[in-house]
Amino acid sequence: MKVLLNGSPTSLLQLMSAQSFAGDTNAALNTFSELVRMGQSNENLLQLSQFGALREDPRFPAIHSQMVANTRSVSHAMIAFSLKDSGLNPEDIDFDPATRLFYITSVLEKKILAVDMSGSARVFALAPDAWPMMAIKVDRPHHVLWATEVALEGYDLAPKEHWGKSAILIYDLKTHKLLHRIAGPAKSALGDMTLTADGDAIVSDGDGGGVYRVNCKTLTIERLDAGEFISPQTPAMSTQGNSVFTPDYVRGIGILDLGTRHVAWIPMRGTYALSGIDGLYLDGHTLIATQNGTSPERVIQFGLDASLAQVTSESIIERSTPTLGDPTHGVIVDGTFYYIANSGWDTLDDHGHRKPNAKPTPALIMKVRLHN
Repeated sequence: MKVLLNGSPTSLLQLMSAQSFAGDTNAALNTFSELVRMGQSNENLLQLSQFGALREDPRFPAIHSQMVANTRSVSHAMIAFSLKDSGLNPEDIDFDPATRLFYITSVLEKKILAVDMSGSARVFALAPDAWPMMAIKVDRPHHVLWATEVALEGYDLAPKEHWGKSAILIYDLKTHKLLHRIAGPAKSALGDMTLTADGDAIVSDGDGGGVYRVNCKTLTIERLDAGEFISPQTPAMSTQGNSVFTPDYVRGIGILDLGTRHVAWIPMRGTYALSGIDGLYLDGHTLIATQNGTSPERVIQFGLDASLAQVTSESIIERSTPTLGDPTHGVIVDGTFYYIANSGWDTLDDHGHRKPNAKPTPALIMKVRLHN
């Protein structure tokens, strides 16, 4: 599992558990140290019975104190604005530099909002099939807005007979008219997207594992990967445009060559936790990630080497703060990274209903100045 998941924190937890069951305390402590070095924490798991000998080892307290430090609050961001409506459950965000408007999708209210820089919002479009709205991207040169809607499997937000269906939508930016609706592959959840320089969409299927290219002229869909991904999320185009950084929620970051379909995984090396990424964005030699699948959740920058194939450093933007909640996606605007915080996903149960006693609060758009 550790090899398959490229040394992700999840694989390390499983390995540490197996080592503890086998009575190999030395190996379990080494794995625990590796997990902590990757900035992770899991206090509840450590209380399980198989870790009794681990907790009693004299080397445990020092590693444990380092783990506790991984949960301390860090914030270099500030609130740009609040979305005010606590029922939105916003998912994705993009920006139109011509009109200075953000476009934000809503899962629960199944719509796209156009929001100005002060946070004043209006409805751009409603989901044509009344499914949750997910990915969104602005193509200013072609004056269109791409989006996806997904009938999420198991969620009562769409009729059961629609579960597992996705659609790619193309709108006219000026008139809001739906120009094209392209049905996604069967049993797919096309929840994340980026655009190529020529206006094609690269779309990820977080449930089925596929990465697809949608031709903006022919509106045809082509699968790009060869089955390497388990749950691909928001892709980020490389500078040259011949490959795409594709974060897999469980395997980490794979660099997918668009010509050969080969995937080269960025090594974690027991130092950098690269799994659990929802949104991923490339800025020069830096990857900015919203990680709602790590413990703790965080927004983080990963510095890359000259080849853009190795992580050489990391810098936390926000972690364990009252504002973060479940972060989802972001967008870079004039050297500033804006991202959705406190999205509300953590207030939903497995069927898309509010959990008992959940008290959702308005989502926040946070911002931080990037420095390369």
